[in-house]
Amino acid sequence: MSQSWPTLNCPEQLGGTPDAPVLLGNRCRSCGEPYFPAARGCTRCSSTDLEPFELGGAGTLWSWTVQMFPPKPPYDGIETPEDHTPFGIGYIEMPSGLKVESRLVGAGEPRFSIGQPMKLVLQPYRRPGTVEAVYTFAFEVAA
Repeated sequence: MSQSWPTLNCPEQLGGTPDAPVLLGNRCRSCGEPYFPAARGCTRCSSTDLEPFELGGAGTLWSWTVQMFPPKPPYDGIETPEDHTPFGIGYIEMPSGLKVESRLVGAGEPRFSIGQPMKLVLQPYRRPGTVEAVYTFAFEVAA
């Protein structure tokens, strides 16, 4: 049975399935440096020969904080300062060693601690007008 994806704000960055998403980036064919989001050229060796690369759907919490106020532009969520709900944000170290900045499911204390295993999930990001929710990736504490 095939699963259908919800509307995503970053469809080019996600693969796998809605229940088991993975991050998609690329890496340099010359030196192996991984990138997320996908890059046009390698900052390590200056090559422009990059290939698609699956970063996976799990990692380790490297650092985190709580976003207490709405992000500034170019953030395109529809929250106002009055209806903003604090959320966790952190860096997840992927198996390749690349650290990915991401929303975290939950607002922090005491759920998060550096070194925790984390898994990739989809999370509602915004509701533009009266249409369906738009989703983005986030990480949550792995069970």
